[in-house]
Amino acid sequence: MLVSRHPPWRIPSRPSALPFEVEEAVAEEVEGALRPLKSLRRSALLLLALPALVPAPSAATALSIGIPGPKEWLKEQKKKSAKFVLAPIEASRNTLRSAFDLLNAPDSQSTAVNSEEMRRLLNLASRDCVPLQRSSLVQLQSQTGVEVCTFRLIVKNAASLLDKNNPVKLEAEVALDDLIRSFSLLGDVIIDGNFQLGADREKVKDGLAKTISSLDKFEQGIKECLGV
Repeated sequence: MLVSRHPPWRIPSRPSALPFEVEEAVAEEVEGALRPLKSLRRSALLLLALPALVPAPSAATALSIGIPGPKEWLKEQKKKSAKFVLAPIEASRNTLRSAFDLLNAPDSQSTAVNSEEMRRLLNLASRDCVPLQRSSLVQLQSQTGVEVCTFRLIVKNAASLLDKNNPVKLEAEVALDDLIRSFSLLGDVIIDGNFQLGADREKVKDGLAKTISSLDKFEQGIKECLGV
């Protein structure tokens, strides 16, 4: 009887997982892990799209249910910020009054009151709106196209919701031009004045009074722009 020297033939056992099955299992596991993230992303995209999907109410509808429109809301915000918008005007008025009180002091004829001190107060009050009263740095900034006049910036802020030809806005711009002119004339009087002379001091006081009056009119114009 012949005995085979070769081991008996056996059907190879099935491996635990074929390569493609391993890849499929890994893919399913990764897919399962990413499913919550995909769901979260879809939810986020849906939330972002909701404002565009939901139509905005018409102006008539908004008024009927008491919802203010964007422009009305902005007007209310401007009214609330009026105190801060008007603050530089009040500060300039106080500076001009300080200069006026300085001239009215009993020792105003002494060297305590001089052209240099009055120019310093004037420069503070004019808020960089008169070219000849600006510092070299501010003048350089203005030459680059930057708006440096505080009062002009106030007009732009207060009248930003008004039409270009709105009478209230135009009146505020006229008041601004008058104010800048008053500051410029006051500067000329201070430069040319001799504070040891009573007549020159009176000219400066008269210029201060006119400038304060122009400032008051400008402030009123800004208040009308703000609706306060």
